[in-house]
Amino acid sequence: MELWYTEKQTEHFGITAKIRETLVTEKTQFQDLAVIDTIEFGRMLVLDGMVMTTVKDEFVYHEMVTHPALFTHPNPKHVLVVGGGDGGAIREVLKHPEVEKAVLVDIDGKVIEYSRKFLPEIAGMLDDPRVEVRVNDGYMHIHEHKNTYDVVMVDSTEPVGPAVQLFERGFYQAIFEALKEDGIFVAQTDNPWFKADLIRKVQKDVKEIFPVTRLYQANIPTYPSGLWTFTMGSKKYDPLQVDETRIPELDTKYYSPSIHKAAFVLPKFVEELTK
Repeated sequence: MELWYTEKQTEHFGITAKIRETLVTEKTQFQDLAVIDTIEFGRMLVLDGMVMTTVKDEFVYHEMVTHPALFTHPNPKHVLVVGGGDGGAIREVLKHPEVEKAVLVDIDGKVIEYSRKFLPEIAGMLDDPRVEVRVNDGYMHIHEHKNTYDVVMVDSTEPVGPAVQLFERGFYQAIFEALKEDGIFVAQTDNPWFKADLIRKVQKDVKEIFPVTRLYQANIPTYPSGLWTFTMGSKKYDPLQVDETRIPELDTKYYSPSIHKAAFVLPKFVEELTK
C-alpha cells in the first residue's frame, strides 16, 4: 500500500509527496506537529498540515532569510531569530564570524526537540556557544528588548495560530524599537500567487515604520506556488547599495554575491504589490 502526504495549499490546490515513513506525530501545546520521511524530499517537518522545511530544499529558505540582511548590515554582532525552531536560520547566521551572539526564541519547544532528533543537518548548530535558545513567546521577547539587536529575523509559519500576531503592524513597530539605531529586520512574507493581499499589507505597514523597505524572492519548491517572498525593513542600510564584489563566498548552495542583488529584481506582478 502506498502512503502519500498532501498539503492543501489553498481550498482548490495542493502538493503531494510519497511517504517512506512517519517518524513522529504529536499535538503540542500550540500546533499539530509531524516529521515524515518522504521519498522525494527526505525528512520533512510539518506544522498544522503545512510543510515547514525538508532536508532537500531547506537551504534555499534558510540562506535567503539570513544572508541578505547580514551582508547589508556592516557589523551584525547581535542577532535575533523569532521562530525558526528547526535551527536552520541559526546555522546560517553563525557563518558570519562577526556575529557574537545569536538568540533563538521559539514558542514551541517541541519543534526544537524534534528538529534536534530528526533534522540534525538543520538543527546541528543550536548547541554552539554563540547561541542562546529560549522557549518563549517571540512577540513578547521583542516587546521586552528595546535597542538590543543589530538584525532581527522573523522565521515564522504562515499567519495562522500563534503566528498571526507576527504579521501585525504593532509587531513591526516593536521590532523597530528592539533594533539598534542602524538595525535591520527581515521576515518571510509568503507567496504572491495565493497571498498577494498579505504581501501588500505587510509592505504598507513596514514602509510606514522603516525608512528602507525592500521585497525580495527565492524559489522554494515545497512552499505554496514555489515562489516565496521576504520583506526587509532597514533603519539605515539599503541592500541594493551593497557592493557585491565585497561579499565573501560562503559555504552556501543558493545565496551568492550575484543572487544578493538579483533576488530584489521582481516580476512586474510582484513589484506591483510593493506600491
